[in-house]
Amino acid sequence: LVLSLAWLGPALGDEDKDEEVVEEEEKEKKEDEVLSDEIKEENNVLVLHEHNFARALSEHQLLLVEFYAPWCGHCQQLAPAFAQAATELRNESSPARLGKVDAMAQTALATEFGITSYPTLKLFRDGNRTHPLAYTGRMDSQGIVRWMQRRAGPSAVLLQDTDTAAAFVNSQDLVVVGFFKDLRGEAAQAFFEVAAEMVDMTFGVAEAAELFQAYGLSADTVCLFKKFDERQTNFPVDPARGLDTAELTRLLRVHSLQLVMEFTNETSNQIFGAKIPHHMLLFLNKSSTEQLSLQTGFRAAAGGFRGEVLFVVVDVTGHGADVLSFFGMTPADAPTLRLVKMENNHKYQMQQDNFSDSAIRTFIQAVLDGKVKPHLLSAEPPEDWDKRPVKVLVGKTFEQVAFDETKNVFVKFYAPWCPHCQAMAAAWEELAERYKDREDIVIAEMDSTANELENITIHGFPTLHYFPAGPGRKMVEYKSTRDVETFSKFLDNGGTLPVEPPVSEVRNSPPRAVPSP
Repeated sequence: LVLSLAWLGPALGDEDKDEEVVEEEEKEKKEDEVLSDEIKEENNVLVLHEHNFARALSEHQLLLVEFYAPWCGHCQQLAPAFAQAATELRNESSPARLGKVDAMAQTALATEFGITSYPTLKLFRDGNRTHPLAYTGRMDSQGIVRWMQRRAGPSAVLLQDTDTAAAFVNSQDLVVVGFFKDLRGEAAQAFFEVAAEMVDMTFGVAEAAELFQAYGLSADTVCLFKKFDERQTNFPVDPARGLDTAELTRLLRVHSLQLVMEFTNETSNQIFGAKIPHHMLLFLNKSSTEQLSLQTGFRAAAGGFRGEVLFVVVDVTGHGADVLSFFGMTPADAPTLRLVKMENNHKYQMQQDNFSDSAIRTFIQAVLDGKVKPHLLSAEPPEDWDKRPVKVLVGKTFEQVAFDETKNVFVKFYAPWCPHCQAMAAAWEELAERYKDREDIVIAEMDSTANELENITIHGFPTLHYFPAGPGRKMVEYKSTRDVETFSKFLDNGGTLPVEPPVSEVRNSPPRAVPSP
């Protein structure tokens, strides 16, 4: 990259000058620019390198720096939003500025700040170079602006009397107010930390005695005020343990959601971002008045499980149509209920749907108590599933094939839409062709979007598992290079790769760039 920039071709200038002289002058000019501590801007984003980085830190109280690689697709996707956020902050005269560093060219800075993936965003405050703060906000312009605004000003508004408090509480559908006897105490400081991170909520803080009395409080308490469901939810601060930032964040996320959510494009991030361990889903057709009435019993059952189970209504003719295949369903299956355990995506189904609140509560409690087995998807096995070199497994046939004690079974778990799976398909077919005459080795594949297993959870595609012959139901995950020769070494060595001799060091080899997931 440096070479290509240095040799862009002859510059346009005095025709009498020798071409080589012009090139040399241009090269020197570029070197002078890099060595200078002058700070240039592109779309209100500071262009930083090792010679002007210290100056940028000294001149800007809050500096969010993006370390990027020119070839990185995620960086290219972020660039317009990053520039837009920089412009918005600049226009509002905020002390916060945005800068960027080409980590491929500025290797010293990349090494200093431990940059191993791209893009990486770090916040430098008050010129402190040794302890930058990792960016934790959304990767869009509004998310970046809000995250920086919370750090540029107070993270919570000070409420001084009952009138300002009442106006603040009624200003939005949802606000958080921390009531503390001492705003300089540890609990209040922990509250300010939470407020700085949760930029999608509005925070206020109060210490006046009249406000404690007005809201029925006697000790330090964080209150969530909502214009839906319960209007005020109190989270008292434990006098012995103090205020735990992680726990408060979790409680605010959980209780900021409506008791029953509708799955839409706007709410999907909230639903999955709350990290509630179970989701109870009511699939219905909203165009049916009869099906809409089923929400009454569904809502009545929800109150006793807040924080443990999130209740969600899914319209099978609306946004919910996109998720039906995940459950092996069609719109004709509505109305119906499903409970999902988010840890492993196990799905649970009533033997016969009953939409009364008591039946729903009983079913959920039985699942939580481990008394209900998951409902597992399985396609029907193709008639020729074992006739080709690659054997086609489904949920119904997996056990008998993978755990056959006389066979060593190598299985590819894939998704039909996955480009990595598609790229590996030819190698897997070639591998199966190579071993098709081996009685003790089976090369197989399973579509994990249409088939589920009770004790094996697939988190990414493709995933490769080896099931060795013999008793014990053993399983080995393959994590090495995905090519035919390495696969063959793995199989011929009994499910492990032979130890390779150490490779001597190659000097002056460039560092390897690692993209973001």
